[in-house]
Amino acid sequence: MNLGPADQLTLARALSVPVVVALFAISFDGHDYWATGVFCVAMATDWFDGRIARRSGRSSSLGSLLDPVADKLLVLATLIVLIDQGVFPAWMVAAIVARELLVSGLRQAAIERGVVIAARDLGKLKTWAQAVAAAVGGLAAAGAWGDRAAWWALLVALVLTWVSGLDYARSAPSVLRGRNATV
Repeated sequence: MNLGPADQLTLARALSVPVVVALFAISFDGHDYWATGVFCVAMATDWFDGRIARRSGRSSSLGSLLDPVADKLLVLATLIVLIDQGVFPAWMVAAIVARELLVSGLRQAAIERGVVIAARDLGKLKTWAQAVAAAVGGLAAAGAWGDRAAWWALLVALVLTWVSGLDYARSAPSVLRGRNATV
């Protein structure tokens, strides 16, 4: 299979997940900084892969499928590992994971009916709020600042996550009847 540059970046982001988790989990000097740095570089590929695909006019079905999955895997794995680091409360991360699973289920049900639910701007903002919270949490784990900053960043991400989820849920009845949702 010949992957274009955008798909290669998306695949690299997905493959970075075990590296980030391992860097957080394995204790050595500066491991939380390394993990956070790799996380930030990997998340930056989300911006670059989209830009490359649009500029070259070469978006692929693999990239369209893998891009949001890679984002979710990277962000959620990081949030979960930061529970173990004592940075984030489990209930906040669980609420984010629950919303992600519910919207993914809605998307799957829509696909089975021949309807594709495009990412909404609020959903993209939610993803970046989660990524910022994960980065702030990683730096808090490293001791760059207190856990309180990470808690507030995650609270903002949590609120945006559920507001975005409610936005998707608003379109659920028409989507589940097999019609494109109106925004």
